[in-house]
Amino acid sequence: METLKVSSKSNPNNVAGALANILKENNKVEVQVIGAGSLNQLVKSIIICRGFLAPLGINLVCVPSFTDVKIEDSTKTGIKMLIEVA
Repeated sequence: METLKVSSKSNPNNVAGALANILKENNKVEVQVIGAGSLNQLVKSIIICRGFLAPLGINLVCVPSFTDVKIEDSTKTGIKMLIEVA
């Protein structure tokens, strides 16, 4: 399964396009974020992605969970969103 990382500076349209392409091929993708700004960008990306895929009859299911993300020498708690085709 492919894993994407979204930051607070990620462009939601670009992330949405990447999500749509991966979901068309693999039916699921995992996305990791750390912080509220990153989560905000991810949610906007999911909404835009749904707009791309809904006319094709593809609906999405999102399953959030916590995860530990290693950054250099430290470990931070992040959010992992599993996005699947319903």
